[in-house]
Amino acid sequence: MTALDPRTPVLVGAAQLTHRPADGPPPAPHLLMTDAARAAIADCAASIGADALLGKVEVAASIDLFSWPVPDPAAVMAQELGISPRATVRTARGGNGPIALLGDLSSRIAAGDLDVALISFGESFKPFMAAVRGGTSTGWPEQGEDVTPTWSVGADKEPSNAAETAAGLLAPVFYYPFFEHALRAAAGRTREEQRAHAARIWARFAQVARENPYAWSPDAPTDPDVLGTPSADNRLVSDPYPKLLNANISVDQAAALVLTSAEAAAAAGIPRERWVVVHATAGAADHWFVSERWQLDRSPAIAANGRAALGHAGIAIDDAAHLDLYSCFPSAVQIAAGELGVDLFDPSRAPTVTGGLTFAGGPANGYVLHALATLVDRLRADPAAFGISTAVGWYLTKHGLAVLGGPETVPARAFAHHDVQAEVDAQPRRETTHGAPATATVETHTALYDHTGAPTIAFAMGLTPDGRRAVGGSQAPEIVEALTASDPLGVEATFDGAGALTL
Repeated sequence: MTALDPRTPVLVGAAQLTHRPADGPPPAPHLLMTDAARAAIADCAASIGADALLGKVEVAASIDLFSWPVPDPAAVMAQELGISPRATVRTARGGNGPIALLGDLSSRIAAGDLDVALISFGESFKPFMAAVRGGTSTGWPEQGEDVTPTWSVGADKEPSNAAETAAGLLAPVFYYPFFEHALRAAAGRTREEQRAHAARIWARFAQVARENPYAWSPDAPTDPDVLGTPSADNRLVSDPYPKLLNANISVDQAAALVLTSAEAAAAAGIPRERWVVVHATAGAADHWFVSERWQLDRSPAIAANGRAALGHAGIAIDDAAHLDLYSCFPSAVQIAAGELGVDLFDPSRAPTVTGGLTFAGGPANGYVLHALATLVDRLRADPAAFGISTAVGWYLTKHGLAVLGGPETVPARAFAHHDVQAEVDAQPRRETTHGAPATATVETHTALYDHTGAPTIAFAMGLTPDGRRAVGGSQAPEIVEALTASDPLGVEATFDGAGALTL
């Protein structure tokens, strides 16, 4: 194989753990992530002594954890491993964290400032929620407010503006349906046609999960009609999504990666066929608040990430044999596919390598570490191939994209992480009507359903004649019925400027 530049970042170890209910009570998050880290070190090569390689770790890094929100998880992991890295790192909240972290550490390797990094995370969601419901403590390690990692990767702030907050929009299950209905408006589909379309996409994900030994739900239905049809076992959560078209955060999973320079990998005796090349990464956020985005069925940030990272790697999207599009909800996958030019029904390439956040498992901010670990396995087995992973944080807000290559791929140029934020910020931005009443045409909508299948609250966004966006919600039975019993797209609505709407 062609020699690589010594400063090329390469992934040399990968591991995943899934602790299913049948396995008994799950370990605490710090123990899960430590076990994954040990497995990733062992994965580098059977001939390499784990203790020797652990001793070379300079940076221990963690994804931000939901079930164990301490300020420096990597420090606890390092203590469990018996190592003393010179730095610990943690990402900001958001599912884009794994690619942001990969880009940060790979940039340091390319610059000669780092040689060996260990990345891990672990979520023990079920015991965490049991403690929350019972008002008890998990008993897991705590850290004081004075504890901080050596550095953090990424930025975060409140995800909703005043207009959205006033309407009562406060979670992904409110927002991603907005994108789905915006997609159906652009495609000219009915609500039922759009749900069936999303279910066809999700069926491909469920099929891939059946082949994934780490999938949380490998036996989930693969029939689109079952996935997309509301039923006793698949209740409507938010219009148009039943339960099986939502991410599943209620999992106990962990994953870890070992990232080194090519020089360090060779010096450690890790065989070249174990190396997966990190060619490029890119990151940006769309306009932070959903109501200010120009179009709700598009993502300029995903498009810019694709142009930058793929262009740097010297490949086109169809040159990537292995692909994982971030899959919290079907709308996220469809928008990414549209921006990157991916055929979601290409029989030769599924849009996921894991099965996605519904079926493989959606462990909060850490899912993409599972996708990257799976890509490592795929590319070792397909050494001349390329793989792509995308990542999303908040409400299709923060985005990342990574281009990886098998052991036989040679970078077109030295690794770089591309910050394309300025390009995205230059895109037009809508004003909202918050603070003043307005009449607007409904451009998207959703409703939340209770456990009996009844809609309890409905929301809509609309555009005024002068192009401003109005946001509102209502629990009034007649408004909820009007927004759910018939198609409200294109209907004129009145928004009071304080979060309420009437038709």
